[in-house]
Amino acid sequence: MKIKAYLTAIISLILISCNGQQSKNQNKIINQKDLKNEKIKEYIFLKDMYSDSYFPKFLVDKVKTILIDLCFEIEKTSPKNLEELYALTHSATIKINELQDVFFENNSEIETAARESIGQDFDVIAKSYGFDADTEEIIAPREW
Repeated sequence: MKIKAYLTAIISLILISCNGQQSKNQNKIINQKDLKNEKIKEYIFLKDMYSDSYFPKFLVDKVKTILIDLCFEIEKTSPKNLEELYALTHSATIKINELQDVFFENNSEIETAARESIGQDFDVIAKSYGFDADTEEIIAPREW
């Protein structure tokens, strides 16, 4: 009987501490196949990073999610010029910057091979949406 009361108390505390709130992204399920752009819908993101065991798959998945989110944002906002595109790509780049410590914690880092793979995918995204953007400017705020 004491165990049941103990478990009930723990579950109650968990439910109370959660306060019924979930972060915005917890319920957000992104699916690349839901993109409108046919080229991007079928594109294989971060191919080189996925094929290299140096990069933890779950972290490559996080970078991929950021890139796919960028595509959804481009489709949602329809940037009219490079300045508007760069605002979106810079935001995505900053999100990738924020993953650096997690890469380090997992005995990995966003180094040359990752930089090239991520940069190439940003370039493919820009071109697929009709922009002739400068690759370095696309990822200008990068810290990797």
